[in-house]
Amino acid sequence: MKNRMRVLRAEKDWTQAQLAAMIGVSRQAIVAVENGKYEPALPLAFKIARAFDKNVEEVFIWENETK
Repeated sequence: MKNRMRVLRAEKDWTQAQLAAMIGVSRQAIVAVENGKYEPALPLAFKIARAFDKNVEEVFIWENETK
């Protein structure tokens, strides 16, 4: 699953640490999600989306593996 977190953070001029503090996770968690190393569970995905005032679908892009 891809995401737009890095772009959205840049638009808000937020650091990874600032976003992490807003949603109550570690900076390392934000790094892992941004880099696609970790796919967040729904509660975390919703927290991230709400921090950006976006819908989950505007932050996370589902890539269908079956073509």
